[in-house]
Amino acid sequence: MNAHVSRLTVYPVKSFAGHVVDAVDVGIAGPAGDRRWMVVDEAGTTLTARKFPRMLSATAEPLPDGVRLGSTDLGPLDVATPVGGRTLEVTMSRIPTVTDAGDDAAGWVSELVGRTARLAWLDEPARRGMSDKHGGTLADPLALTDTGPIHLFTAGSLRQMDAWAAQAHDEAVATALAQGNPAPAAFQPLDVRRFRPNVVVEGDLEPFVEDGWHRITLGDVELRFADHCGRCVMTTVDPDTYAKGREPLRSLARHRRWDGEVWFGIQAVPVRPGRLAVGDPVAATTRAE
Repeated sequence: MNAHVSRLTVYPVKSFAGHVVDAVDVGIAGPAGDRRWMVVDEAGTTLTARKFPRMLSATAEPLPDGVRLGSTDLGPLDVATPVGGRTLEVTMSRIPTVTDAGDDAAGWVSELVGRTARLAWLDEPARRGMSDKHGGTLADPLALTDTGPIHLFTAGSLRQMDAWAAQAHDEAVATALAQGNPAPAAFQPLDVRRFRPNVVVEGDLEPFVEDGWHRITLGDVELRFADHCGRCVMTTVDPDTYAKGREPLRSLARHRRWDGEVWFGIQAVPVRPGRLAVGDPVAATTRAE
């Protein structure tokens, strides 16, 4: 197997743009600093880009003692880690409380989403375990991600998605012209950012080979497969314009649908922590289905 890590991304604030890095420490709860912050409304409900796509315009850069928020529309704001701050009750599964990040941060995220909101911080991922529905146990710590601590796929899988989406676009153009309607806009390849991976693997690999991986070694880090990654409408949002389209869900529904969902990539759990860097070699064993 000739493969290597080609891209690493952490997402300090849930639903904000990712922060691309050259290297990151991976612990048992996933990449350091990944999804330790989130935006909640007055009822403690998590706000995400599924309903507030403008959140994708916001950046979050990890700092030694907090996080730096940024946006094209809002000025930068450094938020200190609110150790000992006010407790917020939230509705997220398997974590009843988080820590409020203060009024300045609340004002910033409220302006971003256009409604009253608070920025919240999870002090300890071990307080929230994985669901057994997604290949984990409550003993597997999980930060503020939906299902698993590390999301991974291969670049070959993304290229195959592009090919399927391009084919669907060509079919849509032919249908529109045959009916005397205007043709859809020119096809644009699917940006990797739509899928929000932590790790992308490049190499001489068949598309979707990661579906069958069991143990994955990336440099000094070892992961175990937990679950396939079900995809939602957030992948249809263009990360630059925030406009919604039909892809990739249209093509996933045609080619990657089972058990009532559409799937792309895998979720994995760290079993051997370590330092992970772009360029690290990747090896994997396969599962017996």
